Amino acid sequence: MSIHRIYLITFGFTLLLANSLVYADKFTLSEAVDYALRNNPDLQIMQERIGQAEAQLGEALSSFYPQIKTRLSYEHTDNPSRAFGMIISQRRLNLNNTDFNHPGGTDNYRPEVIANYSLFRGGQDYQLSKAARLGVDVARLDQSALRNRLTQAVQSTFYGYLAAVEAHKVALRSMEAVSSELKDSRIRYQAGTVLKSDVLSLDVQLAEVKDEEIKAANAIELVRTGLKTLLGLDAEQSLDIVPQSDWQLPEQRLDYDALLDEAFSQRPEMLAASKRVKISRRRLSAAQGAYLPRANAYLSYGSDSKNLEFSRSRDNVTAGVQLEMDIFSGFATQQKVNKAKHQLVEAETAVTKTRLQIENDVKTAYLKLKEALARLDVTKASVLAAEEALRIVTEQRKAGAATVTRYIEAQVARDKALSRTIAARFDALSAQAQLDQAIGHWQ
Repeated sequence: MSIHRIYLITFGFTLLLANSLVYADKFTLSEAVDYALRNNPDLQIMQERIGQAEAQLGEALSSFYPQIKTRLSYEHTDNPSRAFGMIISQRRLNLNNTDFNHPGGTDNYRPEVIANYSLFRGGQDYQLSKAARLGVDVARLDQSALRNRLTQAVQSTFYGYLAAVEAHKVALRSMEAVSSELKDSRIRYQAGTVLKSDVLSLDVQLAEVKDEEIKAANAIELVRTGLKTLLGLDAEQSLDIVPQSDWQLPEQRLDYDALLDEAFSQRPEMLAASKRVKISRRRLSAAQGAYLPRANAYLSYGSDSKNLEFSRSRDNVTAGVQLEMDIFSGFATQQKVNKAKHQLVEAETAVTKTRLQIENDVKTAYLKLKEALARLDVTKASVLAAEEALRIVTEQRKAGAATVTRYIEAQVARDKALSRTIAARFDALSAQAQLDQAIGHWQ
C-alpha cells in the first residue's frame, strides 16, 4: 500500500472521527445559537439570494459598457444587385470582364468585429441599476431578519427543551412516589389495615402520573427534533443540551412606546419594506423611460472575400449612430407602466402591513412577558403553600389522621405547583427572547 493511500485513509478516518465528536458535543445556549447561524439551511439559502442580487446588479451595470462581439457570415447569391455589391466589397470589380446582368453565383465570406454602445435609453439603464443596487440591500436585510428570527427560535426551543426535561423529572418523581405508596398500601391491604378503595385510588393516581410522564418524555423528543432542524442537524445525529439552572430572569420593561419606536427603527423587515418601495419607484421610472427615444452608437470592422482568406486590402470599417423611438408597440409599453404602478402600490401597502405586524409582534411579546412574570410570582407562592400543605398532611398521616389518598393528593399538588413554576420561568425567558426578536435585537 502506498504512503499516499495510507495518508488519505488516515485523513478520512480523522475527518469521520472529528465529525462524530462534533455531533456528540453538548450545546450551551450560546453554542446552539452560533451553530444554527453557521449551519441553518435557510440562512445558507439567503446567502445565495444575496449572491443572486449582486449578480443582478452586475448584469444591470453591464448596460453602461460597450458590447463587443465577433461574427462570421456567409452568403451566396445570383441576384445581380447583391452580387454586384459583393464584388465591389471584395475589391474585385472589373468593368471589362463583368456581366452585370448575369453575374452567376457569387460567394461572400465576412468575418467581422462589432461594437455597440447605448448612448441613451430614456434613463432605463440608470433606473434599473439603482433598483438592482437596492435589491442587494433588501437581500441583506432579509438575511438579517432571518438571523433575528432564527436566534429567537433557537432560544425559545432551547428553553422549551429545558422546561420539558424539568417537567419530566417532576413526572418521574411523582410516579416514583405514587408507585412506592401503592406498593406499601397493597402490603397493608393484605394485612387488613388499608381499605381497598385506597388501593384503587392509588392505581388511578399512578395511571395519571404515568400518562403525564409519557407526555413529558415525548415532549422532550419533539422539542429535540425541532431544535435539530433549526441547527441544521439530521435526525440521526445526536444532540445533547448542557443543563443550566442559573438563568437570570428578565425584568418587565414599562416603556412600551420606546420599545415600539426601537422596533420601527431597527427591524430589518421595516427597512426592507421601505427599500422595496424605492425599488418599485425606480422600476416605474424605467418603464416610463420606454416612451423616450433610444440612441445607440455602433462600429463594425471586417473584410469581404470569396473565400476565408483575410487581406488588409479588403478590410472595411463602418461606424454610425442609430436613433429610434417606438410609435406603437401594441400597448406593451403602456401595460408595463401599469404593471409597475400596481407594483408600487403593492410595495407601499406592504409597508403598512409590515408596520402593523411589527406592532403586533411587540405588543404580543410585551404582554407574554408581563403574563409570564406575573405567573411566576403566583406559582412561587403556590409552591410554598403546596410544600406547607404536604408537610402538614405528612405529619397527619404519621399520626393516622390523614388517609394515604390525601397524602398522595398533597404530593401531586406540590409537584404540579413545581411544574407550573418551571413552565412560568422558561415562558418568561422565551417571552424575553420573543421581545428581543420583535424589536430587532439580533441582526
